[in-house]
Amino acid sequence: MLSRRDLLKSTLAAGAVGAIGSTVFVPLAAKAKAPLVGTQAPGYYRVMVGDVEVTALSDGAAQFPIADLYVNTTPEQARLALANAFQGTPTYLSVNAYLLNFGDRLVLLDAGTSDLMGPALGKLPANMIASGYHPDQVDDVVITHIHPDHTGGLTLAGNKVFANATVHVPEPDAAFWLSAENKAAAPEDAHAFFDQAVAALTPYIDSGKLVKYAPDAPAIEGMVNTTFRPGHTPGHSALWIESKGEKFVYWGDITHGDVVQFDDPNIAIAFDGDTDMAIKSREAAFAEAVQEKYLVAGCHVAFPGFGHVRENATMYDWVPMNYRADV
Repeated sequence: MLSRRDLLKSTLAAGAVGAIGSTVFVPLAAKAKAPLVGTQAPGYYRVMVGDVEVTALSDGAAQFPIADLYVNTTPEQARLALANAFQGTPTYLSVNAYLLNFGDRLVLLDAGTSDLMGPALGKLPANMIASGYHPDQVDDVVITHIHPDHTGGLTLAGNKVFANATVHVPEPDAAFWLSAENKAAAPEDAHAFFDQAVAALTPYIDSGKLVKYAPDAPAIEGMVNTTFRPGHTPGHSALWIESKGEKFVYWGDITHGDVVQFDDPNIAIAFDGDTDMAIKSREAAFAEAVQEKYLVAGCHVAFPGFGHVRENATMYDWVPMNYRADV
C-alpha cells in the first residue's frame, strides 16, 4: 500500500507531466545579482473616519539627537528608555501631515519642512502626488503651530507650494512669530524661527490667503475644530474632526516620539517655549485621549502616526493602529 507521502509525490509528478508534456521541470536556484534598489515605498496611508477620508503623508524621517533634547530627565535615562524600545540614538523621528477629503473640500493638516531640514525630509509634495492628489488641489492648510517642520513646507524658493489654498494659523502664534519686536527680544539662536515664519507665511499674506483662528475656535467652520494646547508654542493647538460618531484628533507636537513622554508626561523637549505649560497640555491631551478612546495622530510619532492612548501600571502607552487595507 502506498503511503500518503508516495501518493503526494505521484500526484505532483502527474501534474508536472500534464502541464509540460513528458518533461518534468526542476526549478533552479535563482542566482541573479540584482543591485540594491535603495528607495522606500511612497509614504502615504489611508483610513476612513466616518465619511472623511484621512490620508497620512510622510514628509520623511530623519535622525535627531532627541535623547539630548528632552527636559526633566537625563540623556542617559532617555537613551535607556529608547534602547528598551529598540530605538537607537540618534533616533529616527518622523514628520507627518494629514490630508482630509470631505468630498467637497480638501484640507491639509500641517505642511512639512520643504528644504529647511535636509534631504531626508521635504518629501510631502511627492508623497501627496503618489497618494493620488496634487498640491494644487488643496483648498485649505490648517497649521497646528508655527515651527519650521510644520510651516516650512508652505513655500519652496519663495513660492507657494499650495497655489490655491487658504492657510489657517493659530492667532497667538501669528502674533508671536510675525512680530519684529518679539524677534529682537528673543535669544539669537531663536531668530531663525522668526525668519522662517515670515518667509513661509508672507506669500499667503500678500495674496490675502492667510486666516487666523482663535484658541478653541473652529479653524474651518463645520469641518476642522481646534483644542488649545499651548506651551510648545503660544498658540499650539490640536486639530480634530467628527463624522458618523467617529472622532480623529491630530495633536501636532504633544509628543516627540512614541516612548519617552508616554512613560513620563513630565518630560518636555528643548523646543518648548513654556515647559510647564507644555507639560500641562500633554497631560490633558493624554487624559482626554484615554477617556474618549478616539483615534489620535502625532506629527512625530512613527509614520503613519495613527494610534490610541491607554493607561498602564505607571503612566501611559501608545498603541499603534493595526494595519488596515479596507480603504
